[in-house]
Amino acid sequence: MKFRTLGSSALQVSELCLGTMTFGEQNSANDAANQLDYAVAQGINFIDTAEMYPVPPRAETATRTEEYLGRWLKAQARDNLVIATKIAGPARGFSWLRGGPKVDKTHIASAIESSLQRLNTEYVDLYQIHWPDRNVPFFGQTAFQPENERNTTPILEQLHALGELVHAGKIRYLGLSNETPWGLAQFLKLADEAGLPRVVSIQNAYNLINRIFEYGLAEMCYREQVGLMAYSPLGFGMLTAKYLPTKDLSAQGKGRLSLFPAFGQRYHKPYVIDAVAEYAAIAHALGISPATLALAYVRSRWFVSSTIIGATTMQQLAENIASINVELSAETLQKIEAIHARHPNPAP
Repeated sequence: MKFRTLGSSALQVSELCLGTMTFGEQNSANDAANQLDYAVAQGINFIDTAEMYPVPPRAETATRTEEYLGRWLKAQARDNLVIATKIAGPARGFSWLRGGPKVDKTHIASAIESSLQRLNTEYVDLYQIHWPDRNVPFFGQTAFQPENERNTTPILEQLHALGELVHAGKIRYLGLSNETPWGLAQFLKLADEAGLPRVVSIQNAYNLINRIFEYGLAEMCYREQVGLMAYSPLGFGMLTAKYLPTKDLSAQGKGRLSLFPAFGQRYHKPYVIDAVAEYAAIAHALGISPATLALAYVRSRWFVSSTIIGATTMQQLAENIASINVELSAETLQKIEAIHARHPNPAP
Protein backbone atom coordinates (compact mmCIF):
# COMPACT_ATOMS: atom_id res chain seq x y z
CA MET A 1 0.00 0.00 0.00
CA LYS A 2 1.34 3.41 -0.96
CA PHE A 3 0.73 6.56 1.02
CA ARG A 4 0.16 10.11 -0.17
CA THR A 5 0.03 13.50 1.50
CA LEU A 6 -3.55 14.77 1.71
CA GLY A 7 -3.49 18.22 0.13
CA SER A 8 -1.53 20.77 2.13
CA SER A 9 -1.95 18.83 5.39
CA ALA A 10 0.59 16.72 7.24
CA LEU A 11 -1.67 13.67 6.94
CA GLN A 12 -0.16 10.65 5.22
CA VAL A 13 -3.08 8.63 3.90
CA SER A 14 -3.25 5.26 2.19
CA GLU A 15 -4.03 5.40 -1.53
CA LEU A 16 -7.23 3.51 -0.73
CA CYS A 17 -9.64 4.79 1.91
CA LEU A 18 -12.25 2.52 3.49
CA GLY A 19 -15.73 3.94 3.06
CA THR A 20 -18.26 2.84 5.66
CA MET A 21 -21.69 3.97 4.48
CA THR A 22 -23.05 0.41 4.32
CA PHE A 23 -22.32 -0.19 8.03
CA GLY A 24 -25.64 -0.36 9.83
CA GLU A 25 -27.82 -1.00 6.78
CA GLN A 26 -26.32 -3.70 4.58
CA ASN A 27 -23.59 -4.63 7.05
CA SER A 28 -23.90 -5.59 10.72
CA ALA A 29 -21.57 -4.45 13.52
CA ASN A 30 -19.70 -7.74 13.20
CA ASP A 31 -19.39 -7.31 9.42
CA ALA A 32 -18.07 -3.80 9.99
CA ALA A 33 -15.42 -4.97 12.45
CA ASN A 34 -14.29 -7.72 10.07
CA GLN A 35 -13.99 -5.26 7.19
CA LEU A 36 -12.07 -2.78 9.31
CA ASP A 37 -9.69 -5.45 10.61
CA TYR A 38 -9.02 -6.73 7.10
CA ALA A 39 -8.53 -3.29 5.59
CA VAL A 40 -6.04 -2.24 8.25
CA ALA A 41 -4.18 -5.56 7.89
CA GLN A 42 -3.80 -4.77 4.17
CA GLY A 43 -2.22 -1.40 4.93
CA ILE A 44 -5.22 0.96 4.83
CA ASN A 45 -4.96 3.69 7.48
CA PHE A 46 -7.68 6.03 6.16
CA ILE A 47 -11.35 5.54 7.14
CA ASP A 48 -14.24 7.78 6.06
CA THR A 49 -17.66 8.04 7.65
CA ALA A 50 -20.43 10.61 8.27
CA GLU A 51 -22.98 11.46 10.93
CA MET A 52 -25.94 10.63 8.65
CA TYR A 53 -24.64 7.19 7.58
CA PRO A 54 -25.65 4.49 6.72
CA VAL A 55 -27.35 5.09 3.40
CA PRO A 56 -30.00 5.54 2.34
CA PRO A 57 -30.36 8.03 5.21
CA ARG A 58 -33.33 7.56 7.52
CA ALA A 59 -34.19 8.31 11.12
CA GLU A 60 -34.11 4.65 12.20
CA THR A 61 -30.47 4.13 11.24
CA ALA A 62 -28.85 7.59 11.24
CA THR A 63 -25.54 7.79 13.17
CA ARG A 64 -25.31 3.98 13.37
CA THR A 65 -22.23 3.84 11.14
CA GLU A 66 -20.23 6.11 13.45
CA GLU A 67 -21.34 3.97 16.39
CA TYR A 68 -20.11 0.77 14.73
CA LEU A 69 -16.82 2.41 13.82
CA GLY A 70 -16.47 3.78 17.35
CA ARG A 71 -16.89 0.34 18.92
CA TRP A 72 -14.05 -0.93 16.77
CA LEU A 73 -11.91 2.18 17.16
CA LYS A 74 -11.98 1.93 20.94
CA ALA A 75 -9.62 -1.07 20.78
CA GLN A 76 -7.25 0.38 18.15
CA ALA A 77 -4.03 2.38 18.25
CA ARG A 78 -5.70 5.69 17.45
CA ASP A 79 -2.57 7.52 16.29
CA ASN A 80 -2.02 4.95 13.53
CA LEU A 81 -5.32 5.82 11.84
CA VAL A 82 -6.70 8.78 9.91
CA ILE A 83 -10.40 9.14 10.72
CA ALA A 84 -12.62 11.38 8.60
CA THR A 85 -16.26 12.20 9.23
CA LYS A 86 -18.78 14.72 7.93
CA ILE A 87 -21.47 17.13 9.07
CA ALA A 88 -24.70 16.97 7.07
CA GLY A 89 -25.94 20.06 5.26
CA PRO A 90 -29.51 21.36 4.95
CA ALA A 91 -32.29 21.08 2.38
CA ARG A 92 -32.74 17.31 2.20
CA GLY A 93 -35.65 16.97 4.61
CA PHE A 94 -33.67 15.39 7.45
CA SER A 95 -35.80 16.82 10.26
CA TRP A 96 -34.75 13.85 12.39
CA LEU A 97 -31.12 15.03 12.43
CA ARG A 98 -30.61 17.98 14.80
CA GLY A 99 -34.15 19.15 13.99
CA GLY A 100 -33.08 19.82 10.41
CA PRO A 101 -29.32 20.11 9.84
CA LYS A 102 -27.55 23.38 9.17
CA VAL A 103 -23.90 24.33 8.98
CA ASP A 104 -23.88 27.18 11.50
CA LYS A 105 -21.93 27.56 14.74
CA THR A 106 -24.54 25.89 16.93
CA HIS A 107 -25.06 22.92 14.63
CA ILE A 108 -21.33 22.46 13.96
CA ALA A 109 -20.58 22.38 17.70
CA SER A 110 -23.41 19.92 18.35
CA ALA A 111 -22.52 17.69 15.41
CA ILE A 112 -18.82 17.35 16.22
CA GLU A 113 -19.47 16.61 19.91
CA SER A 114 -21.93 13.88 18.98
CA SER A 115 -19.58 12.41 16.38
CA LEU A 116 -16.65 12.35 18.81
CA GLN A 117 -18.78 10.56 21.39
CA ARG A 118 -20.00 7.96 18.90
CA LEU A 119 -16.51 7.43 17.49
CA ASN A 120 -14.90 7.04 20.94
CA THR A 121 -12.17 9.51 20.10
CA GLU A 122 -11.07 12.92 21.32
CA TYR A 123 -10.45 14.26 17.82
CA VAL A 124 -11.07 13.59 14.16
CA ASP A 125 -8.27 13.98 11.66
CA LEU A 126 -10.51 15.39 8.93
CA TYR A 127 -13.91 17.05 9.38
CA GLN A 128 -15.86 17.64 6.19
CA ILE A 129 -19.02 19.51 5.20
CA HIS A 130 -20.98 16.71 3.55
CA TRP A 131 -22.61 19.04 1.02
CA PRO A 132 -22.81 22.84 0.84
CA ASP A 133 -25.07 24.78 3.15
CA ARG A 134 -26.06 26.97 0.22
CA ASN A 135 -28.15 26.19 -2.86
CA VAL A 136 -26.14 24.06 -5.29
CA PRO A 137 -26.86 21.12 -7.61
CA PHE A 138 -25.60 17.90 -6.05
CA PHE A 139 -26.01 14.10 -6.03
CA GLY A 140 -26.74 13.78 -9.73
CA GLN A 141 -28.29 17.21 -10.28
CA THR A 142 -26.44 19.13 -12.97
CA ALA A 143 -28.08 22.55 -13.35
CA PHE A 144 -27.87 25.45 -10.92
CA GLN A 145 -31.35 26.82 -10.15
CA PRO A 146 -31.41 30.43 -8.86
CA GLU A 147 -35.06 30.08 -7.89
CA ASN A 148 -33.98 27.62 -5.17
CA GLU A 149 -31.99 30.26 -3.29
CA ARG A 150 -32.65 30.35 0.46
CA ASN A 151 -31.19 31.83 3.62
CA THR A 152 -27.93 30.09 4.43
CA THR A 153 -24.98 30.41 6.77
CA PRO A 154 -22.23 32.57 5.23
CA ILE A 155 -19.05 30.66 4.41
CA LEU A 156 -16.95 32.93 6.63
CA GLU A 157 -19.21 32.13 9.58
CA GLN A 158 -18.79 28.42 8.90
CA LEU A 159 -15.01 28.83 8.78
CA HIS A 160 -14.92 30.73 12.08
CA ALA A 161 -16.94 27.99 13.81
CA LEU A 162 -14.76 25.23 12.36
CA GLY A 163 -11.60 27.18 13.16
CA GLU A 164 -12.57 27.28 16.84
CA LEU A 165 -12.79 23.50 16.86
CA VAL A 166 -9.39 23.19 15.19
CA HIS A 167 -7.96 25.52 17.84
CA ALA A 168 -9.60 23.39 20.55
CA GLY A 169 -7.93 20.25 19.18
CA LYS A 170 -11.17 18.48 18.27
CA ILE A 171 -10.47 18.68 14.53
CA ARG A 172 -7.06 18.50 12.87
CA TYR A 173 -7.98 19.49 9.31
CA LEU A 174 -10.99 20.69 7.31
CA GLY A 175 -12.46 19.25 4.14
CA LEU A 176 -15.40 19.77 1.79
CA SER A 177 -17.58 17.29 -0.07
CA ASN A 178 -19.87 17.55 -3.11
CA GLU A 179 -18.49 21.05 -3.59
CA THR A 180 -18.25 23.26 -6.67
CA PRO A 181 -15.27 25.27 -8.02
CA TRP A 182 -16.88 28.52 -6.78
CA GLY A 183 -17.46 27.09 -3.33
CA LEU A 184 -13.94 25.73 -2.97
CA ALA A 185 -12.50 29.05 -4.16
CA GLN A 186 -14.57 30.97 -1.60
CA PHE A 187 -13.56 28.73 1.29
CA LEU A 188 -9.88 29.14 0.40
CA LYS A 189 -10.00 32.89 -0.22
CA LEU A 190 -11.96 33.71 2.93
CA ALA A 191 -9.77 31.47 5.09
CA ASP A 192 -6.63 33.20 3.82
CA GLU A 193 -8.09 36.66 4.32
CA ALA A 194 -9.25 35.93 7.87
CA GLY A 195 -6.26 33.84 8.94
CA LEU A 196 -8.44 30.77 9.44
CA PRO A 197 -7.65 27.09 8.73
CA ARG A 198 -7.60 26.20 5.04
CA VAL A 199 -9.52 23.36 3.47
CA VAL A 200 -7.08 20.55 2.61
CA SER A 201 -9.37 18.11 0.81
CA ILE A 202 -12.49 17.72 -1.27
CA GLN A 203 -14.57 14.54 -1.48
CA ASN A 204 -16.44 14.40 -4.79
CA ALA A 205 -17.68 11.67 -7.08
CA TYR A 206 -15.14 10.58 -9.69
CA ASN A 207 -15.19 7.49 -11.88
CA LEU A 208 -15.05 6.30 -15.49
CA ILE A 209 -18.62 7.45 -16.19
CA ASN A 210 -18.41 10.70 -14.22
CA ARG A 211 -15.25 12.72 -14.82
CA ILE A 212 -16.69 16.22 -14.45
CA PHE A 213 -14.19 16.85 -11.63
CA GLU A 214 -11.60 17.32 -14.37
CA TYR A 215 -13.35 20.37 -15.84
CA GLY A 216 -12.68 22.97 -13.14
CA LEU A 217 -11.91 21.38 -9.81
CA ALA A 218 -8.77 19.55 -10.92
CA GLU A 219 -7.02 22.83 -11.71
CA MET A 220 -8.25 24.37 -8.45
CA CYS A 221 -6.90 21.44 -6.46
CA TYR A 222 -3.54 21.57 -8.22
CA ARG A 223 -3.01 25.29 -7.73
CA GLU A 224 -4.33 25.39 -4.16
CA GLN A 225 -2.89 22.09 -2.85
CA VAL A 226 -6.24 20.44 -2.15
CA GLY A 227 -6.44 16.65 -2.36
CA LEU A 228 -9.32 14.74 -3.92
CA MET A 229 -10.89 11.90 -1.98
CA ALA A 230 -12.64 10.22 -4.91
CA TYR A 231 -15.91 8.64 -3.89
CA SER A 232 -18.08 6.23 -5.89
CA PRO A 233 -15.14 4.98 -8.01
CA LEU A 234 -17.33 2.05 -9.07
CA GLY A 235 -20.34 4.22 -9.88
CA PHE A 236 -22.59 2.65 -7.21
CA GLY A 237 -21.50 -0.76 -8.46
CA MET A 238 -22.43 0.02 -12.06
CA LEU A 239 -18.79 -0.25 -13.18
CA THR A 240 -18.53 -3.80 -11.84
CA ALA A 241 -20.72 -4.60 -14.90
CA LYS A 242 -23.12 -6.63 -12.74
CA TYR A 243 -26.03 -4.48 -13.92
CA LEU A 244 -25.47 -5.22 -17.59
CA PRO A 245 -28.48 -6.93 -19.22
CA THR A 246 -26.46 -10.10 -19.82
CA LYS A 247 -25.54 -10.57 -16.16
CA ASP A 248 -27.07 -12.82 -13.51
CA LEU A 249 -30.11 -11.08 -12.03
CA SER A 250 -29.44 -12.57 -8.58
CA ALA A 251 -26.21 -10.57 -8.35
CA GLN A 252 -28.06 -7.40 -9.32
CA GLY A 253 -30.65 -7.89 -6.62
CA LYS A 254 -28.05 -7.60 -3.86
CA GLY A 255 -26.63 -4.31 -5.13
CA ARG A 256 -27.56 -0.86 -3.87
CA LEU A 257 -29.01 0.22 -7.21
CA SER A 258 -31.49 -2.64 -6.96
CA LEU A 259 -32.18 -2.34 -3.24
CA PHE A 260 -32.47 1.45 -3.26
CA PRO A 261 -33.21 2.53 -6.85
CA ALA A 262 -34.13 6.13 -5.95
CA PHE A 263 -30.72 6.62 -4.36
CA GLY A 264 -28.74 6.19 -7.59
CA GLN A 265 -30.69 8.14 -10.16
CA ARG A 266 -27.59 9.51 -11.84
CA TYR A 267 -26.70 5.97 -12.94
CA HIS A 268 -30.01 5.36 -14.71
CA LYS A 269 -29.28 7.81 -17.52
CA PRO A 270 -28.89 7.19 -21.27
CA TYR A 271 -25.60 5.71 -22.52
CA VAL A 272 -24.45 4.54 -19.06
CA ILE A 273 -24.95 0.88 -19.98
CA ASP A 274 -23.19 1.38 -23.33
CA ALA A 275 -20.16 2.96 -21.69
CA VAL A 276 -19.99 0.36 -18.92
CA ALA A 277 -20.13 -2.47 -21.46
CA GLU A 278 -17.20 -0.99 -23.38
CA TYR A 279 -15.09 -0.50 -20.25
CA ALA A 280 -15.91 -4.05 -19.18
CA ALA A 281 -14.70 -5.34 -22.56
CA ILE A 282 -11.32 -3.66 -21.96
CA ALA A 283 -11.08 -5.29 -18.55
CA HIS A 284 -11.94 -8.74 -19.86
CA ALA A 285 -9.34 -8.41 -22.63
CA LEU A 286 -6.74 -7.63 -19.95
CA GLY A 287 -7.81 -10.59 -17.82
CA ILE A 288 -8.95 -8.41 -14.91
CA SER A 289 -12.38 -7.64 -13.52
CA PRO A 290 -14.27 -4.50 -14.55
CA ALA A 291 -14.12 -3.35 -10.92
CA THR A 292 -10.33 -3.65 -10.89
CA LEU A 293 -10.07 -1.64 -14.10
CA ALA A 294 -12.31 1.12 -12.71
CA LEU A 295 -10.40 1.36 -9.43
CA ALA A 296 -7.00 1.26 -11.09
CA TYR A 297 -8.05 4.09 -13.39
CA VAL A 298 -9.16 6.38 -10.57
CA ARG A 299 -6.04 5.61 -8.56
CA SER A 300 -3.86 6.50 -11.56
CA ARG A 301 -5.10 10.10 -11.78
CA TRP A 302 -2.57 12.67 -10.57
CA PHE A 303 -5.18 14.70 -8.64
CA VAL A 304 -6.51 11.78 -6.57
CA SER A 305 -5.06 11.62 -3.07
CA SER A 306 -7.11 8.60 -2.02
CA THR A 307 -9.79 6.44 -3.61
CA ILE A 308 -12.71 5.59 -1.33
CA ILE A 309 -13.74 1.96 -1.61
CA GLY A 310 -16.77 0.31 -0.03
CA ALA A 311 -18.10 -3.22 0.01
CA THR A 312 -20.90 -5.31 1.42
CA THR A 313 -18.97 -8.62 1.36
CA MET A 314 -15.44 -9.57 2.30
CA GLN A 315 -14.93 -10.98 -1.19
CA GLN A 316 -15.73 -7.59 -2.71
CA LEU A 317 -13.46 -5.83 -0.23
CA ALA A 318 -10.56 -8.17 -0.98
CA GLU A 319 -10.97 -7.63 -4.73
CA ASN A 320 -11.14 -3.87 -4.32
CA ILE A 321 -8.00 -3.72 -2.21
CA ALA A 322 -6.13 -6.08 -4.54
CA SER A 323 -6.64 -3.54 -7.33
CA ILE A 324 -3.60 -1.65 -5.99
CA ASN A 325 -1.46 -4.29 -7.70
CA VAL A 326 -2.71 -3.27 -11.16
CA GLU A 327 -1.10 -0.44 -13.12
CA LEU A 328 -2.75 0.49 -16.40
CA SER A 329 -0.53 0.79 -19.47
CA ALA A 330 -0.44 3.80 -21.77
CA GLU A 331 -2.22 1.71 -24.40
CA THR A 332 -5.04 0.84 -22.01
CA LEU A 333 -5.40 4.45 -20.96
CA GLN A 334 -5.69 5.44 -24.63
CA LYS A 335 -8.50 2.93 -25.10
CA ILE A 336 -10.27 4.37 -22.07
CA GLU A 337 -9.97 7.87 -23.52
CA ALA A 338 -11.46 6.68 -26.79
CA ILE A 339 -14.52 5.35 -24.95
CA HIS A 340 -14.77 8.57 -22.96
CA ALA A 341 -14.78 10.53 -26.21
CA ARG A 342 -17.73 8.46 -27.46
CA HIS A 343 -19.60 8.50 -24.13
CA PRO A 344 -18.47 11.58 -22.18
CA ASN A 345 -19.73 11.55 -18.60
CA PRO A 346 -23.03 9.70 -19.01
CA ALA A 347 -23.58 9.73 -15.21
CA PRO A 348 -22.64 13.22 -13.97
